[in-house]
Amino acid sequence: MPEVFSGSPQRDVYSVARLNREARELLESGFQRLWVEGEISNLARPASGHLYFTLKDARAQVSCALFRNRAIRLGFSPENGTQVRVQAQVSLYEARGNYQLIVNHMEEAGDGALRRAFEELKNQLHREGLFDTKHKRALPDLPRCIGVITSPGGAAIRDVLTVLGRRFPAIPVIIYPTQVQGEGAARQIVNAIHLAETRAECDVLLLTRGGGSLEDLWPFNEEAVARALYACRIPVVSAVGHEIDFVISDFVADERAATPSAAAELLSPDRNELASLVRHLEKRLHTYTHQRLKSSGERLGWLVRRIDQTHPGRRLQQQAQRLDELEARLGRAREFLASRQQAGLDAIRGRLAQCSPQQQLQRLLNQAMQLAQRLKYCINTQVSYRREKLAVLSRALDAISPLATLQRGYSITLQQSDGSVVHSVQQVRDGDALETRLAGGRIFSKVTGTDSS
Repeated sequence: MPEVFSGSPQRDVYSVARLNREARELLESGFQRLWVEGEISNLARPASGHLYFTLKDARAQVSCALFRNRAIRLGFSPENGTQVRVQAQVSLYEARGNYQLIVNHMEEAGDGALRRAFEELKNQLHREGLFDTKHKRALPDLPRCIGVITSPGGAAIRDVLTVLGRRFPAIPVIIYPTQVQGEGAARQIVNAIHLAETRAECDVLLLTRGGGSLEDLWPFNEEAVARALYACRIPVVSAVGHEIDFVISDFVADERAATPSAAAELLSPDRNELASLVRHLEKRLHTYTHQRLKSSGERLGWLVRRIDQTHPGRRLQQQAQRLDELEARLGRAREFLASRQQAGLDAIRGRLAQCSPQQQLQRLLNQAMQLAQRLKYCINTQVSYRREKLAVLSRALDAISPLATLQRGYSITLQQSDGSVVHSVQQVRDGDALETRLAGGRIFSKVTGTDSS
């Protein structure tokens, strides 16, 4: 304790450090964390990674510090002149005795306000149970009609119609036109939902639009839209923005799709898969009918054999009458079953015929005709090639054939006994039978003598 002047009353004397320390504790305990909005100025970024800046408005300013462990979590890069909203604790910088704000969180003022409103409404609706899965309704496997709530001139409806036309063009689509951004858009969306529910033309609804900023997508974050979706008795798919975009309608709707195209694929079956399923069911139906008839025939045979084994008189007549009744019932049941199954098969074939790929069939027919023409051309080309080759070989054969030599007046003499060619007089003896081949025929002779001179 320092000395005090004599004659003065005894009192505590604070050091400056103690005074600032207690003042800081008083400020921090007296103020809870609070939100402050203003413009950044005098921004400093030292090598430590901390941020120091002044937050000001038209009439005042306050020093702020945002330490590195908080600064690295920012979703944007603050600059001088940026309008921000900070959550901070009032404190005092003891080294200088200046009061300041220790910032825990900072966000851009415009977008940040919308995000905070989004989170508040999301939490409120979640507490009320609007997001509970027990309220979600299943989507129809094959919609009777699809209602699309969107802007009729946007890219989203073009994407939806393109995908539906490719996957299953037989599903009708009704567009409930509405504004999808800007003032009044939320009210129009609610009216479109009520209109679709009142007219009851569709068994599923698609609420959609393309991507955009948080402000552009804000109508789909309105509480009125969320409650209209929750109260709607028709299943709803929400496909708003891109895959990374989430809006309140995504959580309330019965299903969420990442994009409008993905929503169209979710709502429509693949006609090729459906056709394959029909063929599979037809095959199963045929197999089941065949097995049923075979089983009934085997049972009928067993009954006949049993009657034969228990033939005595009247019982035989009763069993025969019973057999006639069973045969009649079996015939009627078989006819009824076949008729019902045929009707079901006709209905499935009718539905399949409605989405028959005529153009693909015509293309295949054209390909078949082209292939037939190419085959005919190849056959003709091969025949011509073989004929030419045969002619060349014939001419070559004629060139080396001894028959051509015979045509020039020469002859060939052979032994009749073994058919060997006679090259010199030493090969023959008197009395040998010879055959001389000429161009016009053969001469048979017998050797009466030889002369080697």
